[in-house]
Order: sequence, then C-alpha cells, then structure tokens
Amino acid sequence: MGSPGLGTGNSGQRLGITEPISLGGPTEYDVIKTRELEKYLQNVGLYESQEEAVSREEVLGRLDQIVKNWVKAISRAKGLNEQLVQEANAKIFTFGSYRLGVHGPGADIDTLCVGPRHATREEDFFGELHKMLSEMPEVSELHPVPDAHVPIMKFKFKGVSIDLLYAKLSLWVIPEDLDISQDSILQNTDDQTVRSLNGCRVTDQILRLVPNIQNFRTTLRCMRFWAKRRGVYSNVAGFLGGINWALLVARICQLYPNALPNMLVSRFFRVYTQWRWPNPVMLCAIKEGSLGLQVWDPRKNPKDRYHLMPIITPAYPSMNSSYNVSSSTLRIMTDEFQRGSEICEAMEANKADWDALFEAYAFFEAYKNYLQIDISAENDDDLRNWKGWVESRLRQLTLKIERHTYNMLQCHPHPGDFQDNSRPFHCSYFMGLQRKLGVPVNEGEQFDIRLTVEEFKHSVNTYTLWKPGMEIRVSHVKRRSIPSFVFPGGVRPSRPSKATWDSRRASDAKVSGHAGSDKPGEVKGAADGQVDGKKRKRADDSADTQLKNSKYITAVPSSSAEVQAGSPGGTVSPCSLKGDNVDATGLVEPTRGKDESNMTNGSKTSSTDELSSLNSEVDGSLRCIPPHTGLHVTADASSSKEAEKLAIEQIMSGPYVSHQAFPEEPEELEDDLEFRNRVVSVGNTNNGPLQAPVSDAAGAAPIISSNGAGPSISLHASGSIEELEPAELTAMTSIPVAPVVQKKPLIR
Repeated sequence: MGSPGLGTGNSGQRLGITEPISLGGPTEYDVIKTRELEKYLQNVGLYESQEEAVSREEVLGRLDQIVKNWVKAISRAKGLNEQLVQEANAKIFTFGSYRLGVHGPGADIDTLCVGPRHATREEDFFGELHKMLSEMPEVSELHPVPDAHVPIMKFKFKGVSIDLLYAKLSLWVIPEDLDISQDSILQNTDDQTVRSLNGCRVTDQILRLVPNIQNFRTTLRCMRFWAKRRGVYSNVAGFLGGINWALLVARICQLYPNALPNMLVSRFFRVYTQWRWPNPVMLCAIKEGSLGLQVWDPRKNPKDRYHLMPIITPAYPSMNSSYNVSSSTLRIMTDEFQRGSEICEAMEANKADWDALFEAYAFFEAYKNYLQIDISAENDDDLRNWKGWVESRLRQLTLKIERHTYNMLQCHPHPGDFQDNSRPFHCSYFMGLQRKLGVPVNEGEQFDIRLTVEEFKHSVNTYTLWKPGMEIRVSHVKRRSIPSFVFPGGVRPSRPSKATWDSRRASDAKVSGHAGSDKPGEVKGAADGQVDGKKRKRADDSADTQLKNSKYITAVPSSSAEVQAGSPGGTVSPCSLKGDNVDATGLVEPTRGKDESNMTNGSKTSSTDELSSLNSEVDGSLRCIPPHTGLHVTADASSSKEAEKLAIEQIMSGPYVSHQAFPEEPEELEDDLEFRNRVVSVGNTNNGPLQAPVSDAAGAAPIISSNGAGPSISLHASGSIEELEPAELTAMTSIPVAPVVQKKPLIR
C-alpha cells in the first residue's frame, strides 16, 4: 500500500495558472474565527476517533497483503516459473476523501489495486479475487459491479466499507515503490484502467498543487459539510461530488495561499458568486500529453461545449469532473454561493454565526409542487441494482423537463433517497418544481410534462439487467401531501418558532414582492388552496441567460408553479403545471445593492468598465494567461472588494473564455426523437381537438401531443398523489444561445 509522500505545504512557489489574488496573512480575527470553525466541525462529528483511524490502517494493510497473495496465486496458476511467482506483486493505493484526509466516521475508503499485465480484470480480479474475498469471514456485503463505467468491487472488511477498483498495467512486475503520478504509467493500458487510475492521480496532484495542506483540509471539510447541509452534494443528482468540491477549494487555496480556513471559506463564496460559468476552474495548465488521450478542450471537442460548470481535473488526461451539472442545478448552486457570501459578510459584522451558514436547507418547505419517483424490486440485491440504474438516469428527467419547457419549468432534485419502512424493497426520490422567475404568467398557460415523464420511464425500463418486480412510478405530489416518511422520525415538523437566516431571507424576498406584484387573481383547477411557506429565492440566471450576456439580471417578482389537478365532469384534465398569479408569496429575488446590481453571478460590470478575454496557447499547453501586470493585489487593495472583483475577472481570462455552452447535450436525450416519433399527435384540449405538425423552429407555436386514449384519473380533491400519465405535452426545442460578445480590455 502506498502513496507518494507529501509535506504539509508547498509554500515558496507559485501554484496555479495565475498569480494569487492576495498574499495577505491572517488577522487576529481570522485566527479566532478559524478556531471557532475547527471546534464547530469537531462538535458536529466530522472527525473519526483514534481507534477508528487505527482500525482503517489495519484493514488497508490486510487488504494489501490479500492482493499480494492473490497475484502470486494466479501467477502460479498461469504456469509462470517459481522465480516470477515470487516476484509477482500487486499494490493497494488510496484516493478520494481518505487520501485527502477529510473523511469522517464510517466513511468508505476508496482504494485501487494495481496489478501486472497477466492479471486480468474479468477472470482474475472479478473471478479469483472475488472468490477469495467471498470465503473470508471478515468480508461481508460483497458486491461486484464489473459492467460499471469504472468497474468496482464493493464490500465491508471488518465493518469498514471498501470501494475497490483495479488497474492492469503493462508491467510484468509491479515495483513496491511504484509512482503512478507519472504519465508513462498509462502506456498500453485500456480505457477502464485509465479511468481507474484517474482517481489516485487526481487526488495526489491536488495535494501537490495546494500551498498549505492542513488549511486545505480544514476548508474542504467545512465545504463538504456545508454542501451536504444545503442539499448540493451529489454528483449523480447533477450537483457536485467530493472531487468537485476538492478542486474548487484547492483553487481558492491557490488564490489566497497565506489565508486561514476562515478567510478561505469566505473567499470561496465570494469568488464563486462572481464566477462567470462556463469559464473553467483549473488548478494547472491542461497538458496535451504524448499518449494521444483526449483532454478537455471545447475548442476541439464539440461535446465539451455543452458543459455548463467545467471543473477540470489536474492529472493527464484532464477532463471535466462536473459534466452532470444542468442549468437547474447550476442555478441552485449559484444561489447557494450567493447565500453563503451574504452570511460570511454578516459574520464579519457580527450579525451571523457558523450555525447560520450550516443551516439545513428545508427542501420540503421550499416548493409547492414536487415529483415523487418510487422504485421497488423483489429483494435487496435487485433493489440495489435497480436503484443504481435509476439514480444514473434521474439526471435525464431533469434535462428532459428543462428542454421540453424551454427552461421555463425548473427542477430541483433532492440529492438523496428516502425509505418507507412500511414497504420493503422500496425507495423514493423527489424533485421540487417551480416556474422560472421573471417569466410573465399568461392566463391559462400550463406545463404538461406527462409525456416527458413517460419518455423517462421508457428509457429507464430499457435496463439490460431488468428483472420481474423492478418497477418505477412517477407521481405529482403537493407540498401539503408529502409523505411523512421523508421527515426525521416520520413526523412532519411544525413551523419553526425561531427565525432562521433562510426565513428572514425569504421575508425580505416577500417584502420585495409586494412592491412589484399585481392584483392577485384566481388559480383555476388547483387541487388545494394556496399555502404560504418558506421559499428559496432564485436568481433569474439560468445557464442560457448567463452565457449570452454579462449583465446581472435582477429578477422581477413572479409566482411559483401550481399544478392543475381538476376539471369538470369528474375526469382529470392534463395534469399540468399552471402558473400562479404574481403575488407576494412567490419566490422573489430582492434587488441587490448598488455594488451587485450590475453583476453576472456577482461580477461587477458597467457600460464603461468592460473586461478583456485573453486567448493564448503556450508550449502546446492550454493556459489561462494573466495580463502582463499580473494579478497580485497590494495589501491596501486586497481589502477592497472592488479590487478583488477585478482580480477575479482577470483569473477568468483565458483560452476558454469564449467557450459557448448549450442547455444540454443532445446525446443525453437521444431517445427523445425515437420515442416521440411513435406518438400520434391527436391532442385534446378544453377548447376541442387540435392537430398540428411538429416544428423544430425556435419560437414555434406549442404543439399538443397525446396518446388520445390514456386512462382517465379520478380527481383527488385533497391534493394527494396522482400518477402522471402520458398526455398533452408542448413539444419544444432548444433555443440557440447568442454568441458571447468580446469585450474591450480594462487593464492593459
């Protein structure tokens, strides 16, 4: 077992693709607040005990010995002579949160087994090694996944959860001092080995590229905890996973190399509130390499142009680690960055504390309408396989809804799943739904997503390992009818008596809403009354808008979406999302202060002050080159937010600044056309039958499509769950985004 030795810091050298924003050291305030933060993280249980740490070390040592015995056994079985058998070797490397030093109690250990060229993945790793592990009493819950994008074996060893990958190198003998950070290690390896090695190579490179490892670790622990509390920690749900957060934090450490965690947390929110996505976050220059492996470059690779929030891995071959992010999840995260920045500023004025920053996001109070996705299977093994497949496809549902509604209907996927203890082999996922803010609500306008949902279910049911009993059901549920099993202890919480940061923020939004709201009107066909509640304000900054221009748009008061669930005659009209009137209870973006009113994701712009984009390519490496004057800010200027904003703008100048992102990647939705071609357009509306051809022209009139014979659904007047069946859907296509206008340089 091994990983290259690293010191506690890399001070004395410039790290990153630009100069730091500030070289300022910590103040006495920073020292005090950092101690408070460290104590806070300890009190919430983010650090493992010494006994657990020793147990993990013992397990890793035992696992390393097991793979060494395994490779000798298969070498002898393959007929190698005794000398080669004795020289045969395999090694265990760690990566992920354990290697970074930010794991918590009970966390999985991400491990990689590196073996010689004659030890195959299919027969030897998933065959012989799996057999050896299955016969050991210390091993439990052994679950191989050989067909995954990165093949993996999951199990528990003496109660410690292990995720084990395998990399087959082209070497006959694996040296004990093997350095996998060298690019030559990738020669003559297959794609699965390259992907398996990537985790270790990226993790080690991150630790090499941060100026102070201890400050990096504390800050990353904080940000991981914050992201989980705020519901934005999940790669598969379209948010960010562990490696993404590590890369974002590492870049802040590079930009403020002498700062303590308190300041690094504050600057994290400040920088990424101002960041203009899809400008990429990179820790180092992207190397083309000599092995011909494809690296991330939107100028050369069309698929890379669809990435909305590129966070680039530092090890060759560099790739975007956050390709799952959608316009909806990007909007949610940028709003959370803004909230974090506001709280950090309030903390500096002694108007907030760490509790406010880490306040849990009340997901089931934030929206009026939700989608509930229920899945079930016959047994635990089937449910685990079915669950993994459905989770990998949930992002498609978000993309489909965004695409089919021109991004007018926004989705907020909950990053976790929920178990109903009364129903074995069953779990549920939820998505919040709301109308995009700032969009005028026309009388009678509806979002009908039933055919979209049916397409999603169709794609999920193409699972090649499907077995009887594997079922999926997608339903619409109102906030008041959310099942109780999603709440801690199965009890729906009462309204909080104590004012929280989020509730005060929502109240401010409500006050702003009164100033611009029109006369309230009726919501027709609503299954239940309007329910006021705590709302998440959203910046009207969907990805297409923020990529088309660089002016911050202050959202006008608008309503959240409501669901039409009833119709005359006892049958249900299209179960569709219908816009509310503009009222004060809607999610409203309050007008920002003067300094923020002309910002894109927080970045200051004006008619006279425009920033430049520098495109360059040096020595075959793709670099973001700073201006000749550099980014170093003087001690006096570093205290100025204005100077910091200018420095952050300069950081984003580089060869990718004009990279144009698109709403979604066509391959993600490739099943749409095939499925829709089988749908007959014989739509039915309240005004009578309607038939129209499907048009691909942007801005075309809505086309109503229906199966024409779908089953009617009895009306649930109480607003309970209703199945969303395929019916009337407005078929829409993506609107092309205007090219980014090149700006005149401000700093020469």
